[in-house]
Amino acid sequence: MTAPLNKPRNPPYKIAGLVATLVIAVVFVLVFFQFRGDFLSRTQLTVRADRSGLSMDTGGKVTYNGVSVGRVAAVKEVVIKEKRQAELTLDVAFSVVIRPGLTAADVRRVAAFPVAAAQVRRWLTANLPNAEVVPTNSNAAAAVDVTEGRADAGITTALAADRYQLPELAKGIVDEPNARTRFVLAGPPGRPPARTSADRTSVVLRIDNRPGALVAALTEFGIRDIDLTRIESRPTRTELGTYMFFLDCVGHIDDNAVAEALKALHRRCADVRYLGSWPTGSVTGAVPPEMDEATRWLERLREGKKP
Repeated sequence: MTAPLNKPRNPPYKIAGLVATLVIAVVFVLVFFQFRGDFLSRTQLTVRADRSGLSMDTGGKVTYNGVSVGRVAAVKEVVIKEKRQAELTLDVAFSVVIRPGLTAADVRRVAAFPVAAAQVRRWLTANLPNAEVVPTNSNAAAAVDVTEGRADAGITTALAADRYQLPELAKGIVDEPNARTRFVLAGPPGRPPARTSADRTSVVLRIDNRPGALVAALTEFGIRDIDLTRIESRPTRTELGTYMFFLDCVGHIDDNAVAEALKALHRRCADVRYLGSWPTGSVTGAVPPEMDEATRWLERLREGKKP
């Protein structure tokens, strides 16, 4: 009589199932952390959109540019691949929330998003000189840290103070009275919104590393009377001394002057990335000139008419 075989404690199919479950769990964690920032950005924009009527129905994501801190560096890596569709500018004002029962003298740890902390640095020095600033992931997260006891106070918004029922030590604070933050809605490539005569166009230039290359590129805007509203550089990370240049100008790609400048940049630069043209709601800067006499003169020549 043959003795029965002992069954293995962990058959191969069970081990394979455990391995598959572990792999799925790891992938889920990686995806969560990869897109967590985008989720927070979309959530924060929805709140601001409710206040000012900016639609998120296009499936885009938001970036922002503060008056005292400039464009957030991490945002550039994402937005350079997407098209901008709209913008919204809001006044900057923060609330300082505090744990119930504490006073300003009791505050030792202040939770703050680094961008917000930079915009209230002087206020913190004057009013909470002994407090340590602890970085958080967002303005809302600062309020959460106070609620859960990880911080004594937090730099946040009036909306978050109300939502988490936290007392406000101060409200409407900002170091620069005229500080404003510009939010830009970005989404997948597509046709830009229609020209409105109050528009902005954005491009990224990569130019050859030679003397005069940047001046030559900027001249394409100057000789056409196009008003530049932002110039910013960032290393290409491919070679020492090479940069990308982020440029915003007044006008739309459907404006003759802007279109001519873009064509010239395409011929002159190593690479031109068009980030979009979108309405600003109000004119900021000099509007590009309409078709000038030289253009009309050339059209008459083409049509065989007298110059």
